[in-house]
Amino acid sequence: MTPADCDRVAEIRVGGWRTAYRELVPRSYLDAMDPARDADRHRARLAQGPGPARDLVAEQDGHVVGWACHGPYRDGETYTEDAELYAIYVDPGRYGGGIGRALLAESAGRCAAAGHPRMLLWVLRENAPARRFYERAGFRPDGTEEPFEADGVAVPEVRYVRRLTS
Repeated sequence: MTPADCDRVAEIRVGGWRTAYRELVPRSYLDAMDPARDADRHRARLAQGPGPARDLVAEQDGHVVGWACHGPYRDGETYTEDAELYAIYVDPGRYGGGIGRALLAESAGRCAAAGHPRMLLWVLRENAPARRFYERAGFRPDGTEEPFEADGVAVPEVRYVRRLTS
C-alpha cells in the first residue's frame, strides 16, 4: 500500500463495516465512521516508516478493490512469535469474487515465510459470513473471546487461529 492508496483503502474499509456489520453494530457507530479521517490515519502510519504492520492491496484493472494488513500478534503491548491478520476488507460490490481469499492467502504466505508458526485473527462473534470465510481458509476458533463495545452495545469478538507452514 502506498499513500496514494489510502483514500480508496479507507472507502473500502468503511464500506465494509457499513455492509458487513449493519445488523451487528449500532447505526450511529457506523454513521460516525469517516473515510477521510481513516485515510489520514493510514497516511500518518505509512509516513512513520516501516513498522511491524504490512499492508497489501488487491487491484483489478488498475483499481484498488481490497486491503489486508498483518504483522506480529499483539498480546497487550507485546508482540509474540505468532502472526496476526489485523484487517481484511474487500469492496462490498466485489464480494464473492476471490479477492478476499487471495489477500488472505498472500498474508498467510508472507507470515509463514517470515517464520511465524501460526496466524491469529479476531472476528465479531455474530458475524457468521466472516466466520465461514475464515473457516473455509482453515482457521478455527480457539475459545478466546474479547469484549468490544460500539456506542454502548456489546459486540464481542472471538479469536481464530491457523497453523502456518513455510
